[in-house]
Amino acid sequence: MTATLTPVLSRTWGEDRSWTREVYERFDGYQGLRAALAKAPDEVTQIVKNSELRGRGGAGFPTGNKWGFIPQGGDKPVYLVVNADESEPGTCKDIPLMMASPHELVEGAIIASYAIRATHAFIYVRGEVVHVLRRVQAAVQEAYDAGYAGTDILGSGYDLEIIVHAGAGAYICGEETALLDSLEGRRGQPRLRPPFPAIAGLYASPTVINNVESIASVPSILRHGAKWFTDQGTDNDDPRKRSKGMTLYSLSGHVMRPGQYEGPMGLTLRELLDLSGGVREGHELKFWTPGGSSTPILTDEHLDVPLSYEGIAAAGSMLGTKALQVFDETTCVVRAVLRWTEFYAHESCGKCTPCREGTFWLVQILRRLELGDGTDEDLEKLLDISDNILGRAFCALGDGATSPITSSLQYFRDEYVAHFEHGGCPFDPARATLFATSQGARGR
Repeated sequence: MTATLTPVLSRTWGEDRSWTREVYERFDGYQGLRAALAKAPDEVTQIVKNSELRGRGGAGFPTGNKWGFIPQGGDKPVYLVVNADESEPGTCKDIPLMMASPHELVEGAIIASYAIRATHAFIYVRGEVVHVLRRVQAAVQEAYDAGYAGTDILGSGYDLEIIVHAGAGAYICGEETALLDSLEGRRGQPRLRPPFPAIAGLYASPTVINNVESIASVPSILRHGAKWFTDQGTDNDDPRKRSKGMTLYSLSGHVMRPGQYEGPMGLTLRELLDLSGGVREGHELKFWTPGGSSTPILTDEHLDVPLSYEGIAAAGSMLGTKALQVFDETTCVVRAVLRWTEFYAHESCGKCTPCREGTFWLVQILRRLELGDGTDEDLEKLLDISDNILGRAFCALGDGATSPITSSLQYFRDEYVAHFEHGGCPFDPARATLFATSQGARGR
């Protein structure tokens, strides 16, 4: 493992007008598409399977396997849908990628569509980021103009229409089946499964739904081969460690140089902090999220945990989107968890009772605790409600809402207690002495 950055998806980001087709082609753009069109669709799918590329949207499901689930030869059309509805608090990797190098995504979408024999591809972009929407639309038009999309692509006989769709700004539409409902013009709410999208997705037809980074990783695999991709990442000799390739790590919060850092899977937060200048001067790490606010928080005890699917799972969290939010000792855990929970309560679609009612009551209790009016019983009630949401909600939103609560109580229960013992937040400047006392009690 190395702490050296390996720019692949970000290789053009430092170039002037990096988002244009001209610049992208100077960096081997659309060579992966040419290589793909020279092969049979099933062969392209097998290459992606052999690369062991796993979904970069959070779940980590093998991308090639997902493509292979699509039934072929039926009377229904096949669709590709790219989930570009990035809206997880703390997550910011797909939007910079689409802004700086949209052709990476467009080329990947064409290759993926060819592999699954789709004639229509949809890129579902979050509606608030109008500048990104326009940039992706411009890149798609450039692809049409160059013969990379449309009819008879590069003389291969393959036809593909690409539609860039703007969502209306609902976090729930990041859930793949809610996204499909939104695409069809209905209110975005999760669907009951089965049937799964691979069998009955968009317009009740076989559909592949992939994250932006997953699709954008495909052209480099076709250019360099599956082995090139598997040679990056965690240990090839250990079958329990199969997190392969390069990825974008989003580093934000109390760090000297926040931003996107592209490196092999399996780097540690300590290595990334070294690369980014460390926690802001005069402060120390208190807690962090490995994959956005819906993943259980970790502490300074986990600085050397590999940022891989297996490594983070063994530490009791999830890699998710690799949105590394870093918080120093000035942050009130209770306040941070409350703000996240308020977000999930607001964004709940209300379709299922555990999420709709559970997130509401979690917010009420956390507000009471932050004000210093809580009790020990409230802490147990938080855990009880979280347990009743976990695994019982219609989609992962409910589960994600419980993660910061249960993990913060695991590592910082005494901070919750300090709030109601001292009648308010110990991080209030007027209570600096109380804060110092509570921190000393923890031995920090």
